Amino acid sequence: MPTTVLAAGDHFVLPRLLTQELRNAVPGDGELEIHELRLPWPHTPFGKVAEVDEASGGEEEIIEALRGSRICVTQMAPLTERVLRACPDLELFCVSRGGPVNANLEAATRHGVAVCYAPGRNAVATAEHTLALILAAARGVADVHTDLKRGTWRGDTYDYGNCGIEIDGSTVGLVGFGAVGSRVARTLAAMGATVLVHDPYVRPDVVAGVARPVSLEELLSRARIVSLHARVTHETRGMISRARIASMPRGAVLVNCARGALVDYDAVCDALESGHLGGAGFDVYPAEPVPAGSRLLSTPGIVLTPHIAGASREVAHKAARIVAAEVARYLRGEPLAHCANPEAAR
Repeated sequence: MPTTVLAAGDHFVLPRLLTQELRNAVPGDGELEIHELRLPWPHTPFGKVAEVDEASGGEEEIIEALRGSRICVTQMAPLTERVLRACPDLELFCVSRGGPVNANLEAATRHGVAVCYAPGRNAVATAEHTLALILAAARGVADVHTDLKRGTWRGDTYDYGNCGIEIDGSTVGLVGFGAVGSRVARTLAAMGATVLVHDPYVRPDVVAGVARPVSLEELLSRARIVSLHARVTHETRGMISRARIASMPRGAVLVNCARGALVDYDAVCDALESGHLGGAGFDVYPAEPVPAGSRLLSTPGIVLTPHIAGASREVAHKAARIVAAEVARYLRGEPLAHCANPEAAR
C-alpha cells in the first residue's frame, strides 16, 4: 500500500518542487501517493495561526488536506493542537525552513508526530544578500538610486563628505558566525577587510585564519561596518540598543539580515539623521510588512529590502530536497537527520 503524503507548498517552495524531490528520494512506482496543496504565502503574509507563528493557511484547510496522510512536507502549513487532534494518521511533519516555528512541538510530541526542519537551506542566499546590502549601504546606493529614478542627477554625491567607504582596508564586525556569518566573513576577508566576530558559542579555532573573536563592545567600538547574524534569544533581543549604537564609530554602517528583534530601529533612525551612522541596510523589521508611517521609509541613508535575503530559486530546490531526504530516511527506518523532537520519532 502506498504511503500518502501531503505536499503543502506555497508560491516559493512550490508544491511541484516538493513532489519532484519526493519522487527522486523515494523511487519506485506506487511507493508514494502525493496530494498537493498550495498555500497563499508570500502573496498573503504569514502570521500567527492559533498557537503557532509564521504560518500560512488556516487550520480547517490543513485538516481537510491532511485527511489520511501519514506525512506532510511543507514550508508554512500550521501544525497546531487542533490539527494534530483531527489528523490521527499523521506521523511525520517536515518543515522546509531553518526552524519549525509553525509547528507546536510540545503537542506534536504528545501526539507522536516527528517534526523535521531544513537547517542551512538559505545560508548561501542570505550571505550573498547580506553582502549586497553591505555594499549598497556603504556606498549610499539607496538614496542616489531613488533620486536618479526620479530624474535627479546629484553632483554632490562626489563631495568628500558624501562619499561612501570601501571594504578593502575596513574593519568589519560580524555578530554571529554560523552558516551565514561564516560565509560573509570569508568573502569580506577575501575583499581585504579585517573581520572581527562576536559569537560566544563558537570556539576561537573555528574562526582562525578568517576573523578575530572579540567582545561585542570591542566589535562595536572598532568596526566601520557591522552585520548581524544572530538568532533571537532572551540575551540577543534588542542587543543593538541606543547605547550600543552610540558606541559605534561616527559614520559606521549597520546591516541586519537576521531578525528585526535584534535592533532598536528608532535609535538607528535617530543616529542616521544626526550623522552618527553613515548608512544602514535592512531586510528584517520589528513589524512585517513595514507599516506605512514607519520612519524607516523616510529616513535617509537606509537601503531596504522586504525580507527576501533567503529568496533564491536555489533555496526553494534545496528546501524541497532536504525534507524529501528526511521522508526517505523515515520510510527506510533510519534516524532522521534534522528532527526537532526526536523523542516522538517512531
